[in-house]
Amino acid sequence: MKRERRKIACVVAWDEGTARVLDDAGVDMISVGDSGAASFDELVVFCTAVRRGAARALLSCDLPEPSVENARRLVAAGADTVKVEGVEHVRRLAAAGIAVFAQIASADEARAMEDAGAALIDFRHSGREAGAEAVAAVSIPVLGGLGGGPWLDGRVRAVYKLLDVTGYLDDVRNAQPVVGD
Repeated sequence: MKRERRKIACVVAWDEGTARVLDDAGVDMISVGDSGAASFDELVVFCTAVRRGAARALLSCDLPEPSVENARRLVAAGADTVKVEGVEHVRRLAAAGIAVFAQIASADEARAMEDAGAALIDFRHSGREAGAEAVAAVSIPVLGGLGGGPWLDGRVRAVYKLLDVTGYLDDVRNAQPVVGD
């Protein structure tokens, strides 16, 4: 998709039903994130559930405890790729034949991650100059979320943010009762 200059849409989700809707909608990639403070064993369950719902989309699962054994557990659960930070983790996993979605915090890290064997890069909090710099530095796709922009190869969004569920919940919490309710 990067070579064809087609943007990659990645959505973070944790359950089968949401994954099915996202897959049917044509989302390119679904990521099971660990931002919900899930244990590793819970991430394996979430990964399995999302894979049941997503027959077509690429599936990535966060690997907060990076080891080849844990990565293989996620692959067995249905992950196409695992997401980690750190060039040494990327190198070790890639050497074991596991596709890696490498998470970076600066444009300088992009080339090192590609050289280590990363298949994709998640550039969190990229800025306008840094994002464009990272994309130009590597041949693999660079996705981003917060602070991302049109210069990235794709975007990562949590399903709740994408659907503005948090905004809706804020509205509900802040709503004033209406007489007669």
